[in-house]
Amino acid sequence: MSPEDQFRSRFGSDPLLRIEAPGRVNLMGEHIDYLDGCVVPAAIEQRITLLAAPGSESGDIEIWSAAQGDRVAKLSTSNETQRKNPKERWLNYPIGVLAAYAEHGVTIPGCRVAIMSSVPVGAGLSSSAALETAMALLIEALSGKSCSTLERALRCQKAEHEWVGVPCGIMDQLSVGAGVEGHVLCIDCQSLDIQAVPFPKDIQLVVADSGVKHALADGEYAKRRKDCETALDQLGATSWREVTLTLVEQHRDRLGDRLFRRARHAVTEMQRVTDFCAALKSGQPEKLSALMRAGHDSLRHDYEVTCPELDFLADTGFDFKSRGHFGSRMTGAGFGGATVHLVHEPVAAAFVEHLQSCYRKAFGQDLDCFMTRASRGAFVSNSNSEKQSSPLALSAG
Repeated sequence: MSPEDQFRSRFGSDPLLRIEAPGRVNLMGEHIDYLDGCVVPAAIEQRITLLAAPGSESGDIEIWSAAQGDRVAKLSTSNETQRKNPKERWLNYPIGVLAAYAEHGVTIPGCRVAIMSSVPVGAGLSSSAALETAMALLIEALSGKSCSTLERALRCQKAEHEWVGVPCGIMDQLSVGAGVEGHVLCIDCQSLDIQAVPFPKDIQLVVADSGVKHALADGEYAKRRKDCETALDQLGATSWREVTLTLVEQHRDRLGDRLFRRARHAVTEMQRVTDFCAALKSGQPEKLSALMRAGHDSLRHDYEVTCPELDFLADTGFDFKSRGHFGSRMTGAGFGGATVHLVHEPVAAAFVEHLQSCYRKAFGQDLDCFMTRASRGAFVSNSNSEKQSSPLALSAG
C-alpha cells in the first residue's frame, strides 16, 4: 500500500502535501558537533514521508504514525504539554517543533498528518531529526512563513533540547535539511558553514543496524557532554577548537583518566575530520580506512559509547579490507545503533553477505544491513509541483 493509500485509509481523504526528510549517516566527527568541531555527514536514501491535508473535524492536528499502530493522536495547535506516557513520548518531537515555531509567532490551523518511515528507529540514523524537519516543513507550508535551512535546523535542535531532553549538537538537523545528492557535507559546527564535497561514485555506503536500540534521553549522552565541559574548563580554554593534543597530555594528571580520554577523543577526532575531508577532496579514498578505524577505536576506548555488537561489526568490516573495503565505524551517538561501511560498489553485495553471516554466527540473530547513497535533503511537494526546501547556500568542493 502506497503512503497516499495509507493516508486515505486512515483519514478518508486525499493528502495535499508530501514531505520527504532523509535519515543521515555520519562518516567522521562523532560527538564533536556539540564541541564546536567539524563533521562529515551525508543524507541517505532512507527517509521519513509525511503526508498532510489541511482541516480536521476537531480543529486540532490529527497525527498518525505507521510505526505506532492504529491510534490517531490529537495535538493542540497551541498550548500543548510534554507527553510523559512512554507510548506517547514520540509526540514530543512534533510538539517541540510546534512550540519552537510558535515562539516566532508561527502557528498552523488544524490538519491531518500521516507519517511513514524507512529509517530504522534507534539506529543512530537521525530518524528524530528527520521527523523534526518534516514537521518544520509542514508548519512552513501551511503557514506560508518559511525560513532558511539553518534557522529551521536551529528550531528543530531547540525542540529536541527542550521537549525531548537530548542536548544534541546541530549536525543531524543540518544534514537532514541541507543534504546534496552524491555529496557528503563538511559542516563546521562553530561557524555553521557547510561545504558539499563530491563522494566517490564507485564507493557504496553500507549501513548495518546492530539491533541494539539506543535511548539518548537516558542520560549517558548528557554525561559525555558534561565530561567535555568539565575537561575544557580544567584546560583553561573557551573552545575545543583552541585545544591541542599536547595541551591535553600536559594536563593528564589534572584531568584524571576519564576526562583525559574524553578530551583526547575530542582533539584527535577533530584532526581526523580535517584529514578525512582532505582525502575526499584530493581523490585519495585509500586514506579513509585508517581514519575510520582510528575513529571507531577512539569512540570505543576513549569516549566509551560503543557496545560489543558495534565493535564486532566494525572489526568484521575490516576483515574484508583486501577485497575493496574502504573503512568501517559506528555512526551516530552510539550506545547501540548502526555502523557505516565504505566498500567498492562491485563487491557491496558480497560485503553485506559477509557481515550478515558473521553477525548471525556471533550473536544468533539476523542483521538488518542495507546499501544506500548520499541523497538530497528534505523537501516539500504536492500534486502540482516539487521543490527543494529553502536550501542553505552550499559550495561544491
